[in-house]
Amino acid sequence: MLTLADDLGHLSYVVSGDGPPVVLVHAGIADHRMWDAVAPSLARRHTVIRYDLRGFGESAPPTGPFRETDDLRRLLDHLGHERVRLVGASWGGRVAVDFTLTHPDRVHALALLAPPWPGYDWSAEMIAYDEAETAALAAGDLDTAVGVNLDMWVRGPARTWDEVAPGVADRLRGPLRTSLVNQAAVGEHSQGVTNGDLATITVPTLVATGGLDVPDFRAIGRRYAAAVPDATLVEFPTAGHLIAVDAPAELVDVLAPFLAE
Repeated sequence: MLTLADDLGHLSYVVSGDGPPVVLVHAGIADHRMWDAVAPSLARRHTVIRYDLRGFGESAPPTGPFRETDDLRRLLDHLGHERVRLVGASWGGRVAVDFTLTHPDRVHALALLAPPWPGYDWSAEMIAYDEAETAALAAGDLDTAVGVNLDMWVRGPARTWDEVAPGVADRLRGPLRTSLVNQAAVGEHSQGVTNGDLATITVPTLVATGGLDVPDFRAIGRRYAAAVPDATLVEFPTAGHLIAVDAPAELVDVLAPFLAE
């Protein structure tokens, strides 16, 4: 991987393909590798940029205040891309939303895969998950915290582990562990989300949900689709929270024509 160094450490990234630039922003339990089954197909017609958010994957944890949108802007400036297509998964989807609100002239199209909604009134199931993760981390039990997250975000509430593709949990275990190790530092230094008006987003927008995801995120997907003018809502019935991992071929079939516009 390549690196972009700054006063807070460095961001790691990888670039493949050639054509109009597409940036893939990973979920909060993963890193750039969650796009491994998607990036090669997109790279046939696009310059595909994948990077690890600060404190994830091979990017250094923050040592001072930062904004995810500033990191993305610096990366695009470094690579010489003025305007890009943005695809964000889960927390990466919220980063993509915030970047679009902050730098609308730099986004050509926006695809959001199961993004969170700031201040959402979470269900009892989500609250229980958060409490279980918090308790495990407070006890120093990182293995249990990893397991809690795998159960919620990889298996999900609608299937058993036997119904999840073999090897998926093992591939995500390492990136998830790294994210949990650095979670406190990221939470301390991140300057939070942008409270902009979604109705001001004018670029073509795709919102995707997984049919097997936590119900909260399926409802949130509908909320984004209603709030962003002319957004298109697509459900992937065989996918949980990580659509790019569960249904990569189906996702490419949807993204390819959308990104080509």
